[in-house]
Amino acid sequence: MKSRKIQDVEEALREQAAESVLLVCGNSFRQQELYGRIKEAVKKTGARMTEFPDFEPNPKYESVEKGVRVFLEQRCDFIIAAGGGSAMDVAKCIKLFWNMDQHQNYLRQEIVENKTPLLAIPTTAGTGSEATRFAVIYYQGNKQSVGHMSCIPDYVLLEPQLLKTLPEYQRKATMLDALCHAFESYWSVNSTEESRAYAAKAVQEVLQHYKAYLENESEGNAGMLQAACTAGQAINLTQTTAGHAMCYKLTTLYGLAHGHAASLCVEALWPYMTEHTGDCIDPRGEAYLQEMFRELARAMGCETPKEAVGKYRRLLEDLALPVPVLREEKELELLKRSVNPDRLKNNPVRLTEETLEGLYRKILK
Repeated sequence: MKSRKIQDVEEALREQAAESVLLVCGNSFRQQELYGRIKEAVKKTGARMTEFPDFEPNPKYESVEKGVRVFLEQRCDFIIAAGGGSAMDVAKCIKLFWNMDQHQNYLRQEIVENKTPLLAIPTTAGTGSEATRFAVIYYQGNKQSVGHMSCIPDYVLLEPQLLKTLPEYQRKATMLDALCHAFESYWSVNSTEESRAYAAKAVQEVLQHYKAYLENESEGNAGMLQAACTAGQAINLTQTTAGHAMCYKLTTLYGLAHGHAASLCVEALWPYMTEHTGDCIDPRGEAYLQEMFRELARAMGCETPKEAVGKYRRLLEDLALPVPVLREEKELELLKRSVNPDRLKNNPVRLTEETLEGLYRKILK
């Protein structure tokens, strides 16, 4: 199942004969020109639209519950998600949960596929959520990963104009999230020929367009939106690895954007893995792993893994993002304990607690 790219919202609404649309978006999206175009498209098709902006960054389970109630009360039959990862996550969960038992916790019920169409409109070039089967919400303060093939958006609209107002820091951080998705998917133990093709293409698209993207040029914005979507197609097949598993606590401890934190973890992780292929846990073996790192280097236009790592480091240096500093030793313990051991199983090189501590020390310069 893959998202289909469309040119305008009306195309998807007419194709699905939509009568009642739920628009999941943040308040800032209402300032965008596309917001008016969506309202006009809904009006042209004769459908009605209900907006649901009642969620927060790192959305809570309770917000999704509210969204489900609105969906049912308005008898919606089509969902549009417009925004960053949070809007996408909320919309995906509304789609998955609306036909479950409302009197029980949705997270404890079995997901049953439904055909409610979902249109994703990303307003950042990073998460790739418009191409994945995953969503993240928080229940009682704990991160909950929700995943099902039926929550992959049916349609995706990539609108470069939406990136024009991105703040510089967010622009850099979301680009790095897409790039790290591609790297981690490429070396994941779950990788396939198909996923590596997506990942390599995403790496090349980021490197091709990042300068124009950082200059906020339309061509660069369009290219980076495509790169993030391609990287999303890759992680949809493989999931992420240790880079992302290590980054979540960094975001809360040091106030970093997600992509920024992930990029720092990958900067430490990648060279460590190339130097410790003897600790390979990929069932395809060490020789495969070594060749995979060489292939990834070639995708970056480099001859060796060492050269590729250096190219990535120079990119981070050019972006000039701040590097957090370790304030006290107990933070290392918090960081180590925060790493999801299941996600480490996707990593091709074994990482012990001692190894994780060493990597975090390199990250926290």
